[in-house]
Amino acid sequence: MTAAAAQVSVPLPFTPVPLVLTPLAVLVSSAALGSRLGATAQILYLLAGMAGLPVFAPSATLPPGALRLLGPTGGYLMVYPVAAFVTGYLSERGWDRRYLTSLASMLLGLSIIFAGGVSWLALTVTHSMSAAMTAGLRWFIVLDVLKLMAGAMVLPRAWKLLGRA
Repeated sequence: MTAAAAQVSVPLPFTPVPLVLTPLAVLVSSAALGSRLGATAQILYLLAGMAGLPVFAPSATLPPGALRLLGPTGGYLMVYPVAAFVTGYLSERGWDRRYLTSLASMLLGLSIIFAGGVSWLALTVTHSMSAAMTAGLRWFIVLDVLKLMAGAMVLPRAWKLLGRA
């Protein structure tokens, strides 16, 4: 799911970080899979990308393969397993059964992704937390929260349909 979502990538001229659907995929899939399977799925995603498989967002400017983790988007990618574990952990405790708690668990996971990504940008690209916040958070936060608002509706409804509510 993460690899497919990464293929929807929109480069933005004012930041080295493209607009992608991967945070949504990471968080929804980990909420469905749980902590261990969700984190494992993201580790396997990273390993596949590091091995050179075309699972990362297509880009003419970002480095391929394992070097992607050292590029400007590496911080986001490296914390996917952590965000997946936390979101999955909360789902295992029933947070995925209602819309508001599902959204809260995914927002916490998104916070982890942004913290990793913005911190990495500050260390490797912008050398300034303020500039990193602009390049790696400001242009993405509203749209990512809107995506999560839609994504948080999926699991409670799916579980209800499957009789697991």
